[in-house]
Amino acid sequence: MNSDATSQLFEACRRNDVATVSEICQQDNWFLSVRDAKGFTPVLIAVYNNAPAVVAWLLSAGAPGDTPDMSGNTALMGAAFKGYKEMVAQLLQAGVDVNQRNGNGATALTFAATFGQMEIAELLLENGASLELLDGLGKSPIDHAVVQENEPMVRLLEKYERMRMSGQSMLGDN
Repeated sequence: MNSDATSQLFEACRRNDVATVSEICQQDNWFLSVRDAKGFTPVLIAVYNNAPAVVAWLLSAGAPGDTPDMSGNTALMGAAFKGYKEMVAQLLQAGVDVNQRNGNGATALTFAATFGQMEIAELLLENGASLELLDGLGKSPIDHAVVQENEPMVRLLEKYERMRMSGQSMLGDN
């Protein structure tokens, strides 16, 4: 393991520097899934630092997109929390688990609902996010939207819940 190269890789992920990320990762595929002391992978660092070009390159090179950090948070959760719709779409297209849960039982939809990320919540729902998964406090995404007093989010989530209950397709319906 080359700690200098690893440090350079993580810094390049923060800067959205695809050329450096590519150069380092092409030396050894091991770099695609290397972790820092907090359990962050290159994909996680790139997502948290709003580096969509690096995320796209890493995913296309085969980097794992849903490896959690030490708290169980995934890149999809981070992108949902921060409101990075483009990266949410990239991660979903790469096949990450839309319903993966962190150490507190939260999913990406929980984060989108809690932090008012309407477009991301809809994108997650269109890609199979469950409204039924409860976090460690026993709260659903709808419960979190209610606590935040975010009526538009509550309406959106309830609409999808009604559609699910009636067996309607969620794709293409608005």
